[in-house]
Amino acid sequence: MARRLTPSDVRDLLDRHGLEPSRALGQNFLIDPNTIDKIVRLSGVGPGDGVVEIGPGLGSLTLGLADAGADVVAVEIDRYLLPALAEVTVDLPVTVVHGDAMDLDWPTVLADAGHDQWSVVANLPYNVATPLVLDLLAARPEFRRWLVMVQREVGERLVAAPGTKARGIPSVLTSYWGVAELSARISPEVFHPRPRVDSVLVSIERAAEPRVDADFQRLATLVRAGFGQRRKMLRRSLSGHFTEEQILACDVAPTDRAEQLDLASWGRLARFEVS
Repeated sequence: MARRLTPSDVRDLLDRHGLEPSRALGQNFLIDPNTIDKIVRLSGVGPGDGVVEIGPGLGSLTLGLADAGADVVAVEIDRYLLPALAEVTVDLPVTVVHGDAMDLDWPTVLADAGHDQWSVVANLPYNVATPLVLDLLAARPEFRRWLVMVQREVGERLVAAPGTKARGIPSVLTSYWGVAELSARISPEVFHPRPRVDSVLVSIERAAEPRVDADFQRLATLVRAGFGQRRKMLRRSLSGHFTEEQILACDVAPTDRAEQLDLASWGRLARFEVS
């Protein structure tokens, strides 16, 4: 029978190891077995798959991923959680790595795991979710499938379509690498401690190639400039990069604002050669 951590299991682990959830690290531990099973099911992870879990905490989700047959690399920044995590994952196909996912030497960590492609399945700390997703999408092409739990507002920004209020830097840059969608809403009741915000699951399918033919760094520079003055029209927010005539030459309206542009429009701007 599959093992899952119940609320009493989590309290027992915390008590025996003298632990308390860290607010500074954004720790909210999953305590609902049904939610764990839902995340594993939506991730599509199966026997023999390589999975990176960032922020495993006490190992609630780790158990579900291992039970599905995955080889799990669990990256935990909090050294105080490591003994409890080791206890929970003993004798399972789980490699626990102590480190910061933002600064980790990923090639070394993954070198001996025997997988060319990985899924990222994680309950991400709210305070680092956006930069972590954007940085790893840009740096780690072998991370092909993602299912991450984030704060609802963060998730909405990652998947926002052109012309919507939530459209911003995260949604444009995420769309450069792949397709992001909201997969499910998660109740605060399934966490300990109970967060004050709602959570969502965001899935990202990374494309084999960037979804627009444009240099990423150039595109990212323009996107940041455009959204840095998001209330202004592009002829003002991008005035340090283009004349109004040059924006028109990219088949983009200078009177548009940044949130109105789709990825193809940003790609045309990024490809434009300014003489």
